[in-house]
Amino acid sequence: MSKNDETPPMQEQVQQIPISELHPFEGHPFRVVDDEAMTQTVESISQFGVISPLLARPDPDGGYEIISGHRRCHAAEQVGLETLPVIVREMDDDEAIIAMVDANLQRETILPSERAWAYKMKMDAIKHQGARTDLTSRPVVGKLEAADQIGKDAGESGRQVQRYIRLTNLVPELMDMVDEGKIAFRPAVELSYLTRDEQSQLLEAMDYAQATPSLSQAQRLKKLSQLKQCSPEAMEILMDEVKKEELAPTVTLPTELLRKYFPKSYTPKQMEDTIIRLLDQWQKSWQRKQSR
Repeated sequence: MSKNDETPPMQEQVQQIPISELHPFEGHPFRVVDDEAMTQTVESISQFGVISPLLARPDPDGGYEIISGHRRCHAAEQVGLETLPVIVREMDDDEAIIAMVDANLQRETILPSERAWAYKMKMDAIKHQGARTDLTSRPVVGKLEAADQIGKDAGESGRQVQRYIRLTNLVPELMDMVDEGKIAFRPAVELSYLTRDEQSQLLEAMDYAQATPSLSQAQRLKKLSQLKQCSPEAMEILMDEVKKEELAPTVTLPTELLRKYFPKSYTPKQMEDTIIRLLDQWQKSWQRKQSR
């Protein structure tokens, strides 16, 4: 067949689909919340409409399942739009999951829990594809091999992908604390090796001590769990140790030392407020680096 006789690939058409016929992807791990970013999206859509079409697939039970565009759909509903531009594509479950995860991982702000569940869904889909016999490509069967593929797509190492997936073993209360920055990423990974009963008991020990475990303490809890010695009493002793560490003598800095970093007009209260603000910025930067 000559090049002139080749049939050009069909371009996907953008359709106007009623919002009432669109519904969220089943098990969608990314939250759609009315935050500041959503307010900006609503304002943009009210001014310019939905510029970038959604991606959806036909639902055998009727309507269309959104693959990407959940936030745009929510914002459009608030604006009062009745239809949305949508690219409708036929996809099986594994293809849909991979496309949904890849599209949403492009967002600027993603919670650790969202990334964890997204990576797990994609991992399961890739492994399922590898187990199928109707595929012509080389199957991906190993966990590390699949994690490496996911990491390559997301700009992370395969090991980091596996760490995120470990977080899906946390009980909801601990996962929420990770999202809120109350428990750092690496300690949370270690805590994920505790049984669900042990994690629930740890929550009580943390409440008792009014403290959260550091990385080294989380590693000790994991070791205790492996030795079947992670009792409520052992946890309270360990967490009380954290409390005692926090009650150790405080760090003080002479005012004369601090003065050279601030304008002469600054009062001690202004210096304190500035230091705390800068420390908050440093902590957020450090947490972002830890989660990579």
